[in-house]
Amino acid sequence: MRILTVVGNRPQFIKAAPLSAALREQGIEEIVVHTGQHWDATMSAIFFEELDLRAPEITLDLRTSEIEPIEAALRSTVSELRPDVVLVYGDTNSTLAGARASADCPVAHVEAGLRSGDLTMPEERNRIEVDRVSALLFAPDERSAATLWDENVRGAIHVVGDVMADAARRFAPLARERSSILDSLGLKHGAYVLATVHREANVRPERLRRIIAGLGGSSRPVVFAAHPRTRSVLGENGIELPPAILLIDALGYLDFAALASQAAVIATDSGGLQKEAYWYGVPCVTMRPSTEWVDTVHAGANVLVDDDPISIAEEIERAEIPPDLPSLYGDGHASERIATVLGGTIARCAS
Repeated sequence: MRILTVVGNRPQFIKAAPLSAALREQGIEEIVVHTGQHWDATMSAIFFEELDLRAPEITLDLRTSEIEPIEAALRSTVSELRPDVVLVYGDTNSTLAGARASADCPVAHVEAGLRSGDLTMPEERNRIEVDRVSALLFAPDERSAATLWDENVRGAIHVVGDVMADAARRFAPLARERSSILDSLGLKHGAYVLATVHREANVRPERLRRIIAGLGGSSRPVVFAAHPRTRSVLGENGIELPPAILLIDALGYLDFAALASQAAVIATDSGGLQKEAYWYGVPCVTMRPSTEWVDTVHAGANVLVDDDPISIAEEIERAEIPPDLPSLYGDGHASERIATVLGGTIARCAS
């Protein structure tokens, strides 16, 4: 019983942590392959240390987000190891490369069925293709499962909840206990905005300038945790930050969770952070024209503003969490359900 898990970026390390633990409890052998899509230590190694993840058995160290070289390297790995299942997470280029490289090996997709409806986003195209080739589709909610049924996917659909909810349940309480990030930055609980910008469309210079201008209109200090790619674009294009914005490097999970869970508002283009904001009870302003996590918007806890500076500033000022939020994306035990399904599937294939 062998599973080959493909991870390549920060959110996937977080998602893999609780599921890897659940696979060990089921007695399932897991081999983790790190593609190197995120190779900076602040985006990679620190997560394995903090989340008690075993170091990846295989590190491709490709230092690229291009699909073709990742796929070629993974194809060789799959051919050599011949796993029973290739497990992929989310919607990144590493996800798609892993699915394409699986050859005759069944693919299991965690976070299946999510759709933003925006085909201009490469992540949306990745989601659709991965779902079409997956044998096992682990959907976070009934909405996602219904999308898969409507699309007539061939794989088996399982509604399991969201593994990031598992990570939040398991690790977020440790963040406030162990992290001193607020003290080190001179921040007070509920008195600042946390911002992240990393998606390819948003780090194009002119669009990034507009987003920065919007963040700079906040009446509260804005802590901008910058992805290495974002920081590079800022420097190369001479984009100056308004006085309200404090630029910091990308953080490990515990420091970042401490900042996010105690912010007044989160402004982001991250899919995962939209959910984390919801679970933390922090209002979210999403700087994208669309989102795959539409339920957070319908609940009134998240608002889409795209890149208009005035709208960004206004929505940050008025953002608040409505009362009586519904529970979204599971109960924090998705990993156990996924591990049970995988264990049963592998056992049936072996018998």
